[in-house]
Amino acid sequence: MISTRRLVLTGVLFATVNWSALGQLTDYRMWVGLTTRKPQQVVLRRWKQASQTRYLILNPQTLETSVVALLPDGVRELPWGSVMQSVSQTAYGKAMRLEQNRDVNLQDAGIERTDTTERGFSLTIDLCPSTKPLTRSVFEQLIRAFEPEEKPIPVTITITGLWMANHQQDLAYLKNLVSRGELAITWVNHSYHHRYNPQLPLQTNFLLEASTDLNAEVLLNEQAMLQNGLTPSIFFRFPGLVSDKAVFDRILAFGLLPIGSDAWLAKNQQPKQGSLVLIHANGNEPLGIADFINLIRKKSASIENKSWLLYDLPTSVTKEK
Repeated sequence: MISTRRLVLTGVLFATVNWSALGQLTDYRMWVGLTTRKPQQVVLRRWKQASQTRYLILNPQTLETSVVALLPDGVRELPWGSVMQSVSQTAYGKAMRLEQNRDVNLQDAGIERTDTTERGFSLTIDLCPSTKPLTRSVFEQLIRAFEPEEKPIPVTITITGLWMANHQQDLAYLKNLVSRGELAITWVNHSYHHRYNPQLPLQTNFLLEASTDLNAEVLLNEQAMLQNGLTPSIFFRFPGLVSDKAVFDRILAFGLLPIGSDAWLAKNQQPKQGSLVLIHANGNEPLGIADFINLIRKKSASIENKSWLLYDLPTSVTKEK
């Protein structure tokens, strides 16, 4: 499937990108700064592709990311502290300050719940490495349950590089749901390898395992996302929801906002208003999928009268009190 995306900044159309024809990314790196035109955007990454310099930029008011090709005078490289000072009163600046107080938990550090006035929650679906196929039934059930009340249906998918490498047909299926207007997906970095050793305690497992290259886990996965036509969001989910203060703060230094969950359904955690609900659609969590399907069936009347909804994660975080 060929996916296209318009690259727009400050009302100016830069290009229409045929993702499948872009070729390999080279010289991918953190590159921090601000765009020079209004409204000002935060620049987070730079790379070469198709003979052009491309940037991953963030709208600090909406928390939406996009990929753009800019001329050299369109961006200005700055120290991270200067960027944060410039956006301190935006949704991004405020979210970053809140995150700095959420780095202490071994599990579920980061954003677990957003706007508690919402009449529903944000659904997050993890795609960790797996030999099993995508659980497509959960997406079919979502579409049946929430259309036409919500279309496209907002969903957050946290994705790993190894899952993308081994599930190209399933990834094409998800991208097709987006192109058909069924889903609006926020793509979240979930690390490239998602290493896990069942013999190790949490304190030395997942990204806390010795010799983990955090730069590779973050930046290689972003490159894999871009190469597959996905725009990385501003969010990051730790494998196993496990982190320590050092790893958490390093993710913040990448400019990313870590997300946890206060409603992992397979662990019998029930969603509340504004919850980040967690299920796995990688074939490894049938209990969580069954619980979610039962939940939306029970809420069918509330879905129909729009008193129980799914929320877009970036929008919910911008409203967080």
